[in-house]
Amino acid sequence: MTRINASIEVSAKHVHDGKLTAGMLPMGTRVYVTDVGVDPVADIVAAAKKIGELGYSPVPHIPARRIESESALNARLSALVGDAGVDDILIIAGEADSQMGPYSQSLEILQTGLIDKLGIQHVGVGGHPEGNPAYSGRDVMQVLKDKIDFGKDSDADFRIVTQFGFDGPKFVQWANDVQEAGINAPIHLGVAGPAKITTLIKYAAMCGVGNSLNFFKKRTGAIAQLATKHSPEEVVTPIEAAWASGSSNIAQLHVFPFGGLQSSADWLNERGSFQFDAPTPEASLA
Repeated sequence: MTRINASIEVSAKHVHDGKLTAGMLPMGTRVYVTDVGVDPVADIVAAAKKIGELGYSPVPHIPARRIESESALNARLSALVGDAGVDDILIIAGEADSQMGPYSQSLEILQTGLIDKLGIQHVGVGGHPEGNPAYSGRDVMQVLKDKIDFGKDSDADFRIVTQFGFDGPKFVQWANDVQEAGINAPIHLGVAGPAKITTLIKYAAMCGVGNSLNFFKKRTGAIAQLATKHSPEEVVTPIEAAWASGSSNIAQLHVFPFGGLQSSADWLNERGSFQFDAPTPEASLA
């Protein structure tokens, strides 16, 4: 059985601590580098470089609200491209206590023109199947459409990468809604890798995926089950079925390894969710 492809994300610290190793994932796997405000930019750049040296494709997060100025944005992107060989990024609004510079949203990063100027070939933008409280009343679907529409005039391939959730059918419906709204871009749906249920509840609360969390809690049943380990298969099965149908814009999974990088890598390798050898243009849904 052919399985849906997957990417995974790590922190810069985990890269530097040696938790990501050569051979853990197939060559060319997209490995996203998170930025939640705890790692210096230099550490993120160095982590991206090391990911490339391990044979993977680094995809650093670019958090709009954490960028202090356009010169800081230029310096960060230039270092990622020039020093780490990055040609693929994920632009997100970024959860910050307060806006640290001129950028309040991803679209404003795109509008600087630096993506094309620096020759970045692949761009992911954030999707939020359960909404986003930070949008303060704005139409979430329209915000997404504006970002993808901007990409039509860019030299880069654009895709949508979502926050994680536990309600697979709801995520499939959201992907269908995106397509029906005229947003034609590959969607990489976020799922949590194997982890203890208590761990997932903690991260879900931190990341604001409350609706999906409530669904997940109902499915766990008794309190005693909270200490057990969650398998992502129940979430992935409807997503994979929609992908296999060929009628969906779902292109692959994006895995959040809350239960540990090795555990998620083992799960993905065991199920055969790594099919590609290197990043390819989004037209091929890699």
